[in-house]
Amino acid sequence: MSYVDGFVLAVPAGNKEAYRAMAAKAAPLFREFGASRVVECWGDDVPDGKLTDFRGAVKAEEGEIVVFSWIEYPSKDVRDAAVKRMMSDPRFKEMGDMPFDGKRMIFGGFAPILDA
Repeated sequence: MSYVDGFVLAVPAGNKEAYRAMAAKAAPLFREFGASRVVECWGDDVPDGKLTDFRGAVKAEEGEIVVFSWIEYPSKDVRDAAVKRMMSDPRFKEMGDMPFDGKRMIFGGFAPILDA
């Protein structure tokens, strides 16, 4: 079964196009390194929760939009090899500054248990 890296982050609303452009540059590299799918989603209906929510998870500030994204790989082994390649590939370093505060991004790797 596949393996998924998931991400949630807060992007200033005014940086939407810069974020989209950065993601569009990175996606082909993820695919080159073995990803089977790269998905970026701009928050549209992200409600406040009673105890916790997406905005709270990334400490979103006024004027920031929550972005939810994931990268699918054929396996964890392919993902692990891709991460190693990304860290050493100069093309990632050449992308420059991220249009969001990377310190507030949450991420993790997930093994699917159902894919209907």
